[in-house]
Amino acid sequence: MKKNLVTALLYTIATTVVLGIFYPLVVTGLAQVLFKDKANGQLIQQGSTATGSRIIAQPFTGPQYFHPRPSAAGANGYAADNSSGSNLGPTNQKLVDRVKADVATLRAENPAQAVPIDLVTTSGSGLDPHITPAGAEFQMPRVARARGIDEKALATLVAEHTEPRQFGFLGEPRVNVVELNLALDERYPVKK
Repeated sequence: MKKNLVTALLYTIATTVVLGIFYPLVVTGLAQVLFKDKANGQLIQQGSTATGSRIIAQPFTGPQYFHPRPSAAGANGYAADNSSGSNLGPTNQKLVDRVKADVATLRAENPAQAVPIDLVTTSGSGLDPHITPAGAEFQMPRVARARGIDEKALATLVAEHTEPRQFGFLGEPRVNVVELNLALDERYPVKK
C-alpha cells in the first residue's frame, strides 16, 4: 500500500508540473511568437492606447455612430467579464416585448426600410462585434445626417469594412462595428 501511495503522489506531482506548468508555458510562448495579435485579444491601438478589440463589441451610442447588436452580457450589456446570451426563448414575453420596442425605435429612425433582424437580436455571447451589411446600410442615413456627410461616401467606408465570407463559403458577409466607427471618427470627425 505504501508503494502505491508513493507512486500516486509522484505521478500527481509529475503531471502537475508537466500539465500545470510546463505545457501552459510552452503553449503561451508559442502563441506569443506565432500569433501575438490573436493571443493578446486582437487589440486595436491608436498610438500607444488600446481603444478596443476586433473580437469584442463595444456599446456605441449617439446618432453619429453605427450601433452594434444588442447585448445581454452583464447587467448593462457588453460586459466582457460576463459574456452570455439572454437564454430567453422565442416565446418568452420579456424577449418579445424587448424586440418589439427595439423594432419600433428603429422604424422611427428609418421608416422606409425593413429592420434587419441582427439589429434587434443578441448574439450567443452578447459580445459579437459584427453586424450584417444590411444592418449597416439601415443605419447609414442616421449616421450621415449626424456627421453631415454624404451617404455615398459613408457607403464606400462601409464597403471597405465589409468582410467577405471566410474562405469564400463559410459564414456570411459582416461589418465589424468597432473598426468601422474608429475609421469613421478618423475620416469624418464629428463636427462640434
